[in-house]
Amino acid sequence: MPDVRMTIGQLAGATGVPASAIRYWERHGLLPQPERRGGQRRYPEGAAERIVVLRKCQQAGLTLAEIRELQQDQPRRQAMIRTKVAEIEQRLIDLDHAHQLLTHALQCSRTDIVGCPNFREQMAAWRAPSAP
Repeated sequence: MPDVRMTIGQLAGATGVPASAIRYWERHGLLPQPERRGGQRRYPEGAAERIVVLRKCQQAGLTLAEIRELQQDQPRRQAMIRTKVAEIEQRLIDLDHAHQLLTHALQCSRTDIVGCPNFREQMAAWRAPSAP
């Protein structure tokens, strides 16, 4: 079976990521340097999967430094991941509260939702410490 390698344009097309971003990630050590043939970058099939992971990490709010750390030694990586998971869990709570607010606002007849007794009750529940 032949070793199929993609050009940067093919990789960009397959992943929806601009070639400039791919080159940037290479320069900053987030993607391995590709093999070159005739001066052109040639990427293995697995490069597309790595780019999908990079994009998902960015979409989850990881910085480039944090993404780089994912590729480093275990103890530092584990600590960073624990911190990031806690941040994401808090964001999920915040998003849930925003969802509740907006859903209630669609159904509430009050001009100022903050004056709504049902909404005020919900806000009080948000401020209450959660049970262990």
